[in-house]
Amino acid sequence: MKSILLFLFILSAPLCGVAQNSGEIASSEITFVYLSNDVDGSVSGFTSDSRIDLENPSNSVFKGSVATETIKTGNFLRDWSIRGGKYFDVDTYPTMSFESTSVSADAEGWKVTGDLTIKKTTKPITINFTRNGNKLTGTTTLYSSDFGINVKKKKEDNKVKVTLVFQLK
Repeated sequence: MKSILLFLFILSAPLCGVAQNSGEIASSEITFVYLSNDVDGSVSGFTSDSRIDLENPSNSVFKGSVATETIKTGNFLRDWSIRGGKYFDVDTYPTMSFESTSVSADAEGWKVTGDLTIKKTTKPITINFTRNGNKLTGTTTLYSSDFGINVKKKKEDNKVKVTLVFQLK
């Protein structure tokens, strides 16, 4: 279940890069909630090759990855299980990645659309960001089953909400 959340976090990895016209991202926090089970967790270990332009968001590029072995839910046995072959299969698929295809902004915030790859599946997703001073907060919702991670039988029971918080220097 939490494995689904990890791949969402990978989408946020690109935000850990350099922020043009505003400095760099000083820190990041990526969390997830598997909605049908109310299971939450986080991921860490991001690498990024992103360019964030706060003055002209459409010039921004979000690109990054995260190690799937960093998925944490606060339950050792659950973490071990979701890293295994039935879910994330971290030995075969050690990373999840995201690369933006477009970035736009309006009065309500930023929309970052791109390709999320988890295991051997790549799907488009959109992350909605708001900016508060030097902080970007993004959210997206996805289905782990779209990426071959079937925690539950019904698609709607595999829904995961991911939240990304980036503090800029």
